[in-house]
Amino acid sequence: MKDILNQLEERRAAARLGGGQRRIDAQHAKGKLTARERIELLLDEGSFEEFDMFKAHRCTDFGMQGEKPAGDGVVTGWGTVNGRMVYVFSQDFTVFGGSLSETHAEKICKIMDMAMQNGAPVIGMNDSGGARIQEGVASLAGYAEVFQRNIMASGVVPQISLIMGPCAGGAVYSPAMTDFIFMVKDSSYMFVTGPDVVKTVTNEIVTAEELGGASTHTKKSSVADGAYENDVEAIAETRRLIDFLPLSNREKAPVRPFFDDVARVEDSLDTLIPANPNMPYDMKELIVKIADEGDFFEIQKDYAGNIITGFIRMEGQTVGVVANQPMVLAGCLDIDSSRKAARFVRFCDAFEIPILTLVDVPGFLPGTGQEYGGVIKHGAKLLFAYGEATVPKVTVITRKAYGGAYDVMASKHLRGDFNYAWPTAEIAVMGAKGAVEILYRSELGDAEKIAARTKDYEDRFANPFVAAEKGFIDEVIQPHSTRRRVARAFASLRSKKLSNPWKKHDNIPL
Repeated sequence: MKDILNQLEERRAAARLGGGQRRIDAQHAKGKLTARERIELLLDEGSFEEFDMFKAHRCTDFGMQGEKPAGDGVVTGWGTVNGRMVYVFSQDFTVFGGSLSETHAEKICKIMDMAMQNGAPVIGMNDSGGARIQEGVASLAGYAEVFQRNIMASGVVPQISLIMGPCAGGAVYSPAMTDFIFMVKDSSYMFVTGPDVVKTVTNEIVTAEELGGASTHTKKSSVADGAYENDVEAIAETRRLIDFLPLSNREKAPVRPFFDDVARVEDSLDTLIPANPNMPYDMKELIVKIADEGDFFEIQKDYAGNIITGFIRMEGQTVGVVANQPMVLAGCLDIDSSRKAARFVRFCDAFEIPILTLVDVPGFLPGTGQEYGGVIKHGAKLLFAYGEATVPKVTVITRKAYGGAYDVMASKHLRGDFNYAWPTAEIAVMGAKGAVEILYRSELGDAEKIAARTKDYEDRFANPFVAAEKGFIDEVIQPHSTRRRVARAFASLRSKKLSNPWKKHDNIPL
């Protein structure tokens, strides 16, 4: 009996070594952790339960039958993050470069099926050379099996991808379908075709970092939601994000203990809006000042800075925030910001996370670049996402809300539950100058008359009261009491029930 037990321990020790100590040392030399070290950091100590530790590939071509490492290049299982269950897979670059085989894919599919069945998030740590060439189409079939599960799990359980090394070719499409993608600076990259193929086909000379590094995907393409300095930071931030999210669409997000007064008054907010309507201010200041303990987890911080998305807590409960940022492009909506915010709103709606919208928007960004790029369709995505959402929606207009952009930003007409405005709010079809030039075109030569008309328009429309008189604004509130009013609004909406008409699915303007 003892021999058998010792044999088991020896087999386990061999499996834990993956591709061997030399390759583990090579992984560390690149500043990367091993697959198992990443799982240890991500999960609560001692909580990891592994599946398929001894699973091996079945390939006999190209002399592969001689090398069958246990685990086949991916570590899978489940554990807890702050006591809450998650499923995890971590690709092991020390075994065949983390390449995906038929059995490697089977291991990933098994935990994804269990995650959906049992209602828990899936966290995938990608560090792989791609499909295992020796297996040919069997490895491609493995990818497609994983893709199908990503699609089925979408909106059912949160899916988070950590790119911690190469992720190329077909491999990129699995993370692309997950809810959040985090990358590690200088050691991870994603692309459909690598620099060598690009050079052959298009004669472009580009490095892997330029083509698909963390900076490219967080600033230019919006493929990734965040980039971190190293594996440790990426994993720590992932743990923090998981704390904001529900385990599945069958559960609410967790309620955390909070030590912040719900009725906390922030007098500094009374002077947040500058006297000059064309002066910018930082909307993040408002977000941080109304959040519990000033804790804000921002999503896609480096992309489309004219809109801010992320998670805060109010009374210990998760709230998704979408806010125009006057510091960038005056807070205009454009193609990039519409896409970024629409995806975030749909995620919140899928997982029953209430949405707070902070509005200061002068309109959509004009110009041929936007029109040729399809701003109409992209702007409609955000409009569609807000109108479709059935979660509690609270909106606060701090300053400008002009034209169609007023409608898009969670207005009363898109089933907003509470629509508040600060006294500094200006809700109108357009700004005073543009409106007067249209309404009083015949008087354009007379500067004094135009100035008087502009002042008259501002007095009548550059305020929230016309909208309030029509019931489109529920209440004009004092800026300093924003936290209390918003928290009470969300508290009153906890039992909200609203459902859309039955349909197979909608046809969002993609």
